[in-house]
Parts: sequence; structure tokens; C-alpha cells
Amino acid sequence: MPDVILAAEPVLRLSAFAGVLVLMMVWELAAPRRRREIPRLVRWSNNLALVVIDTAILRLAFPLLAVAFALWADEAGWGLFNALDAPLWLAVPLSVLLLDLAIYGQHVMFHKVPVLWRFHRMHHADLEFDVTTGLRFHPGEIVLSMIIKLALVAVLGAPALAVLVFEVLLNATSMFNHSNIRLPQGLDRVLRLFLVTPDMHRVHHSIRRHETDSNYGFNVPWWDRIFGTYRAQPEAGHDAMTIGIEQFRTPRDLWLDRLLVQPFQGSGDDGAAGSSTAGNSPDAGPLRSG
Repeated sequence: MPDVILAAEPVLRLSAFAGVLVLMMVWELAAPRRRREIPRLVRWSNNLALVVIDTAILRLAFPLLAVAFALWADEAGWGLFNALDAPLWLAVPLSVLLLDLAIYGQHVMFHKVPVLWRFHRMHHADLEFDVTTGLRFHPGEIVLSMIIKLALVAVLGAPALAVLVFEVLLNATSMFNHSNIRLPQGLDRVLRLFLVTPDMHRVHHSIRRHETDSNYGFNVPWWDRIFGTYRAQPEAGHDAMTIGIEQFRTPRDLWLDRLLVQPFQGSGDDGAAGSSTAGNSPDAGPLRSG
């Protein structure tokens, strides 16, 4: 079983990634939710370049990524489910659910701790909201997230199968719920009972601070409802709402070199706990030229 999981992981992950990415891109072209103001070539090329950099850094920085680490932890007998000798049919779904809860908590933490927000705000500084936004994360955040994930896998003793399922789901749902796609309202209402939809997550990318501090979930919407961070709709409506943060609002800020240095520029509290200005003002004016 371990050999099968390790052998299948690269193909499964790459197939799921490419399949969902292409599907969402085509869907966005066929039925967009919001009008596009910035050429796709500018945003897509720079956002996807980040994926290449993030992947390379992870491969260099971590001898074992999450699935391989789970196999190693299992052999060492680490973690809760190994200590309880929990059957696979129970350990896998519980691990996926608990890892998702942990990612929700991590997401909240990256908003509330100023030094972490500096890295995470690059994701929010995208001036539009589409499938590539779901892949746009600073390498510093990616490394910190992997450290947290490995620690969680060790503490839980999550089976490698559960970690693989979670990784594939997280990647796929991140692309789905960041997509600029139009869903019928009735379908959206039903889906968001079980899954974070694009309309639900788009609220989290509002320039208004109280809306940014909501809808933190990636896979399931339950944590936001349980912990009181759920917001159904943006006040300005999905078509009129302004995406992004108050800093880094020029087209030049969308380029890769600017994205990589963003954590080291400007104020670090424009969206973190304690800020009284970020997003409290009305939606920003028209996009300034670079």
C-alpha cells in the first residue's frame, strides 16, 4: 500500500491540478461572474510563475513532503491515530476533516498575526479574482504552511492516503472557489451547505476589512458557520465590490518581481489584527495606471 501511494501521488496530483485548472479557465471564459479589467496574460503569467517557484522551493527545502512524511510517521508510530490503532476507514475521513479544520485555523492566524499577514497579503493583493488567484501564494507562506502541515500530520498520525486525498482536495477546491464563474443562485445556495463556493469565498477578497475577516474556509463552509466568521454576501454586491487591499493597487504590482518583495514593503498591519483602516472605507476608486 505505501509503495502504491507514493507511486501514484505525482500522477494523481498533476492530473487533478491540470484538469481542474483547465476546466475552470474554460468555464471562466464561457460564463464569467465579474467583468475582467486586467488582461489575462499579465495576471495569469505572473501568478502561474509563482506556482513554479513555490513548487521548486518546496522540493528543495523539504526532503519529505506531506504524503511521504505521513508514511515515515506511520512507520515510526507517531500520532494520535497510530497510538489508537484506528482502522483506516475511520482514520482517513477524520484526518481529512481535522486537517481541513487546521487549515481554517491557520488561515485565520495568517490574517491576525502581522508578520504572517505580510506574506499572506500577497494572495489578497490580486486585483481580480479568478482561478489563478487560488494558486497565488508567496513562497514564504508556502514554506510556513508546509511546516505547519507536517507538524499536524505527525500529531494526528494521519494515514498517507488521507494526506494525499486532502492535498488533492485542497488544491482543487482552492482553484474552484477562487474561480470567476457564474453559478445559478439556487445551486450556489445548495452547494455552500457542503462546499465553499466562489461567491462565498469572493467575499473574503473584498477590500473592506470586515468582509476580508470572514469566510476563511477552503474546502467545507462549516468552520465559518461554527466559529461565527461566515458572511453570506458582500455589501456592495459581487459585481460592484472591489477586490484586493488598499496597498499595491497598480498594474505594476501584479508582476512577479513586485509580488516576491511585497512582504518587505509598506505597512504590515493593513489587514492584520489591530488595523482600524484596512477595508473600513468605501470601495476604492478606479484602478490607477502603473
